[in-house]
Amino acid sequence: MDARESERVTGELDAYAHWFVTPEPSSDGHFLTLTLFAEFGDTARVARDMTAVFLRGVGADVIVDDARLVVSELVGNVVNHAVPDRRLSSAGGCRRIDVTFKVWPKWLFIGVTDEDSTPPLLPVGEVFSPGLLGELSEAVLPDSGRGLFIVQRLAAAVWWTPGESGGKTVWCRFDLNGDVEPVPH
Repeated sequence: MDARESERVTGELDAYAHWFVTPEPSSDGHFLTLTLFAEFGDTARVARDMTAVFLRGVGADVIVDDARLVVSELVGNVVNHAVPDRRLSSAGGCRRIDVTFKVWPKWLFIGVTDEDSTPPLLPVGEVFSPGLLGELSEAVLPDSGRGLFIVQRLAAAVWWTPGESGGKTVWCRFDLNGDVEPVPH
């Protein structure tokens, strides 16, 4: 392994270790979880708006637009596709969506949790080279999975974890590269 690859792996391990814990304000870390419900008509808009408010509040202005789009796609997937596990659903109940933000000086982690244990179908990669497609790119995109494809293009990493008692969380990580201004405590 050369030095550049070793540095990349070290960075990935560092980010992975920080993903497991809730940031302490004394470490310039910030944490927020929103609980929304899929049946409300403005769920995706509220998620986008709260993403912007939180990230601007912690000085992560540079990533607001990309993070809003990612949250919108992930929340939209829950609204449009998630079917709660039988043990997590209740007759006439609303489907719960939790949106979690963890901001460290070097990373932003976003997690969207739903009550459906079905694994997301994360796109493996591009089927066609963009240079080969030209103006036909929209015509050959798959009918589903485009939202997660967008998330993969914007985020440094995308993965999912099963919930302890059902459901799942789709996570993504943005590398901030020191672009977050520390907020005074």
